[in-house]
Amino acid sequence: MEGAGARSVLLTGCDGGVGLGLLKRFLEQPSPPRHLFAACLDPAGKAVNEMALGCPNVVVLPLDPTDPNSIKAAVKTVAERVQGAGLNLLINGGGTTRQSTLETETVENMMLTYTTNTVGPLQVSQAFLPLLMEAARADSRGGLSCSRAAIVNISSSLGSIEAPEAWEQRQDVCYRCSKAALNMLTKCLSLEYGGSGILCVAVDPGRVTPPSAGQKGPVTVEESTRGILSVLATLSATSNGTFLDWKGQRLPW
Repeated sequence: MEGAGARSVLLTGCDGGVGLGLLKRFLEQPSPPRHLFAACLDPAGKAVNEMALGCPNVVVLPLDPTDPNSIKAAVKTVAERVQGAGLNLLINGGGTTRQSTLETETVENMMLTYTTNTVGPLQVSQAFLPLLMEAARADSRGGLSCSRAAIVNISSSLGSIEAPEAWEQRQDVCYRCSKAALNMLTKCLSLEYGGSGILCVAVDPGRVTPPSAGQKGPVTVEESTRGILSVLATLSATSNGTFLDWKGQRLPW
């Protein structure tokens, strides 16, 4: 596993699940990123701090993607650390879901999941754009890659409009709609910023069930996150604006 090759990486959603798993995978690399920002809703969380212990390149960062003031403070911290080198890779990994059906879905569920899963990544991407631009300009090699500058939105195959997966098992309307909107956001980002050297993709981590849930999904956190890092290392200009799974296979919008 070569990983993304980025010198500075910001991961949101490091309180657990895929976000925490990605942090572990980056730390396992032969040459981990020089700056690895682990953004959490609870920066005092035991799991993330135990993982960061003894790793001077890891900064556990308080970041609520739905709170503009929290995002602004995080940008300030990252900018002070990278000292003009910019941010190479932003992975928007935080998210939430609520079990629902078409009959039981509520406005509250829709607003909550949309705010967290779609508006949150939008606000974080907007705020960190200057640092991503800075990293893109600093890389004289050109082209698009995660080692230059990239935004990776952790999405879901449940948000595919063309091939809505597992409808009989889980309708989860609010979650599906929020991830479909996140996919559209990813496409918009790719159209606007690809020409400035920033690669933008949506990645489905697979149906991952955290160990704490007491059951196992088809994909473990370790399998998913190892796969994601391998995929990130292969991304190029032809990947910009695409929707991929953790194995690198193209998914239908």
